[in-house]
Amino acid sequence: MAGKFEIFTDKAGEYRFRLKAGNGEIILGSEGYKQKASAVNGIDSVRKNAIDEARFERKESGSGKPMFNLKASNGQVIGTSETYSSGSARDNGIASVMKNAPEARVDDLTA
Repeated sequence: MAGKFEIFTDKAGEYRFRLKAGNGEIILGSEGYKQKASAVNGIDSVRKNAIDEARFERKESGSGKPMFNLKASNGQVIGTSETYSSGSARDNGIASVMKNAPEARVDDLTA
């Protein structure tokens, strides 16, 4: 099963997207956007930037767990991962985003 993006609204009424791997695991999430079009643009940016491993910023969460951000060419964060149990699990998450994002379909859960 291929990966997919989902567009949804959060509790604050903002639009967000998440990228799910073929197994249904969430591998990347966005910030909140006021307009749905901005979330769609964010998905396009993820597709474009996910093919370049240099766009992934490997880091640790506030609790010291491995995680990553995907950044656009201007340095803006366009997606953030969940936290992982190890650096190698985080690297597998990055590989999954690189594999799934470019061709992932979009499911609009707000429609």
